Amino acid sequence: MPTSVAATPAAPSVLAREHFAAQFAFETDCWDVHDALSKGPDFVLLDVRSPAMFAAGHVPGAINLPHGKIIRSKMENYPADTLFVTYCAGPHCNGAARGALRLADLGRPVKIMAGGITGWLDEGFELEEGEEIAA
Repeated sequence: MPTSVAATPAAPSVLAREHFAAQFAFETDCWDVHDALSKGPDFVLLDVRSPAMFAAGHVPGAINLPHGKIIRSKMENYPADTLFVTYCAGPHCNGAARGALRLADLGRPVKIMAGGITGWLDEGFELEEGEEIAA
């Protein structure tokens, strides 16, 4: 009798490849963001949490723009092809997805930083404290 893991067969390799390859179009990870920030990023990193949470600790170089405040007029300051990367508290939080959805609704290229603050800290990276940096 198979375990609950094996009871549902894995997808055929061709479908699995398509599925997992597509994920990279929607998300990046903390390690890659950290590496890109050290080289000069080609994206805008948005911390979509509250200003208070941002001030308590955020990824260095991030801009605070709570997901509920992502509106067309705030995005007009950026060229149309600007890639945005959103993050929130971590896997238990859907703020990054909410922010990404708002950006996508505005026709903006966007990815999520998987893991958020929790993932950032799990990788051993430092947070920066300080007041809100407005978008």
